[in-house]
Amino acid sequence: MTADPSLTPADLELLRRPLHGFLTVAAGPVPPQPRPVWYEVADDGTVQLFTGPDTLKVRRLRRDPRASIVVAAPVGEREHWVSVSGRVTVEADGAHDLASRLAARYWDLTDPVRAQDLAGILAEDQVRLVLHPDDVSRYAY
Repeated sequence: MTADPSLTPADLELLRRPLHGFLTVAAGPVPPQPRPVWYEVADDGTVQLFTGPDTLKVRRLRRDPRASIVVAAPVGEREHWVSVSGRVTVEADGAHDLASRLAARYWDLTDPVRAQDLAGILAEDQVRLVLHPDDVSRYAY
């Protein structure tokens, strides 16, 4: 395992696959509770997600903006994971565009059920979470 503040080409290769990330936000005295999330690595190295503006994770991030995301290769592949930690900003713009890109990454949108699921997401208010990396850890076997 190594720690480095930037993403390597091998990190980006793993992070650009349609895998679930596990997001953990700072919770003060409450034990952290990771949640599976869709995510996207932007060209500037930030990790972006979308969520409802009134979710518990947003309320916690407004109090303490520290968070991390861990992404691991699936079972059957050699062990490989990347963890990105840093401060999160909650952005009012870009969430619906991000949701549309991620839905196309994770779902077959030619499936009418999935297309309707995306329409439901886009009908709701969303915010964009932007994780600005302060530390990147990784492991590859």
